[in-house]
Amino acid sequence: MPDDETQTPTLNREATARTPHATRAQPLPGAAEGPSPWLLRLIAVGLVLAALNLRPAITSLGALLEEVREGLHMSGSVAGVLTSVPPLCFAVFGVMAPRLARRFGAGTVVCAGMAAIAVGLVVRPYIGSTAGFLAASALALMGIAVSNILMPVIVKRWFPDRVGTMTGLYSMALALGTALAAALTVPVTGALGGNWQTGLVVWAVLAAVAVLPWIVLVRDRTPAPGQPAPRTANAAEAPTLKIARSRTAWALACFFGLQATAAYITMGWMPQIFRDAGVSAGTAGLLLAVTMAMGVPLAFVIPRVASRLKNQGPIVVVLGLCGLIGYSGLYLAPAAGAWAWALLLGVANCAFPLALTMIGMRARSGAGVVRLSAFAQSTGYLLSIPGPLLVGVLYQHSGGWGLPIALMAGLMIPQMVAGILAGRDRTIEDEC
Repeated sequence: MPDDETQTPTLNREATARTPHATRAQPLPGAAEGPSPWLLRLIAVGLVLAALNLRPAITSLGALLEEVREGLHMSGSVAGVLTSVPPLCFAVFGVMAPRLARRFGAGTVVCAGMAAIAVGLVVRPYIGSTAGFLAASALALMGIAVSNILMPVIVKRWFPDRVGTMTGLYSMALALGTALAAALTVPVTGALGGNWQTGLVVWAVLAAVAVLPWIVLVRDRTPAPGQPAPRTANAAEAPTLKIARSRTAWALACFFGLQATAAYITMGWMPQIFRDAGVSAGTAGLLLAVTMAMGVPLAFVIPRVASRLKNQGPIVVVLGLCGLIGYSGLYLAPAAGAWAWALLLGVANCAFPLALTMIGMRARSGAGVVRLSAFAQSTGYLLSIPGPLLVGVLYQHSGGWGLPIALMAGLMIPQMVAGILAGRDRTIEDEC
C-alpha cells in the first residue's frame, strides 16, 4: 500500500534538519557513485509492473464470482469467506514483510512476491476444490501483502529525492491495475471461450512479466526504513512510545479498518449486486472498474487538500455521505442508477488515501509515523475481516441484497465517527 506517500514528507523534513548539507541520492553501499540511470529506469518499470499486480487477483475474482461459485459449488457463506481472505492475508503476511526484508533484502522479497502471485493465479482456477482455491488465493495474496508493504521501502531506497513522484506513479499503477482487471476480465473470458478458469488465469501472465525487473535486485540487502541501519535518535524514541494508549491511534485503526471493510465488500460483491439486479456481467465489471478508477485522480487530490487542513473531519463526512447515498441507491434502484451509484461509491472508497494522509499527520517523529502506520494498518485489516464474510452470510440466508446493503450503509456511520476523531489536530506523541 502506498503509505509512505504520506509519511515521507515528515521523514524527509527531519532528515533535512539533521543533515542540512545532504546531497540528492546517496550512493549504493560499497560503490563510489549512485546507481546508474538505466538501473533506476529498470527499477521504475519494476515498480509500475508490481503495482499493476497488487489488485487484479481480487477484482478479477469479483467480476466472475458467480461463475466461480457455480463451478466449485460454493455456498454464499463460503463465498463470503473467500472475499474475507484478502484483508486476512494482508494483516497476517504484511507483518512479516519487514523481517523478511531485513533477512533477504526488499528487492528479493518483492521478486518472490510477484512469483507467488503468478503461481497462485495459475494454480487456483484448476485445482478443482474450494479448499484448494482458497489456498492458492492465499498464496497470491501473500505475495500481494509483502509487496504492498515493501513498495514504499523500494521507493525510499532507490529514489530518495523523488519519493512523492514515484509514490504517485505506483499509486496510479495500482488503481489502474484494479480498474483494468474489473473491466476486462469478463470480455477477455468471453473472447477466450467463456471458461471462467481461463478468465482468471490470464492475469498470471502480467504477474510473471513483473518478476523480470526484480531479478536484478535479488542481491539488494538494504534494510527497511526504521530498521537497524537508520536507527539514530528517532529510533531510540520507539520503545517508549506506548501507541496502544493513544486514542487517536485507535481511532485511525478503526477508520482504516472500516474503510477497508467497505473496499473489500465492494470489490468482492458489487458486481454480483448489479448482476442480480439484471445488469449484464460485462457491464457489472465495467461498473466496478469505474468505482476503482475514481481512485486514480482522487488519490492525488485528497491528500493535498487534507494536508492543508488542521482537521480532516469535513473530508471524512463528505466521503461518508457519498457512501450513504451510493448504498441507498443500490438499495432502491440498483440497475436504474447504476453508473451514479458506482461513481459515488468510488468517491467513498477514497477514504483509503485520506487514512494514509492522516497517519502521516498524526505523529511528529519518523519513528512515530512508522509505529502508527504499522498499528493502524495491521489492526485495521484485522477489523475488516468479518465484513465481507457477514455480507455473504446475510445474502445467503435472506435471499436478497436488502440486509447486506443495509449493513454496508450502517457501517458508514461508525466510519465517519472514527474518521472525525482521527482527523483532530493532535499527535500520538502527546497522547502517549
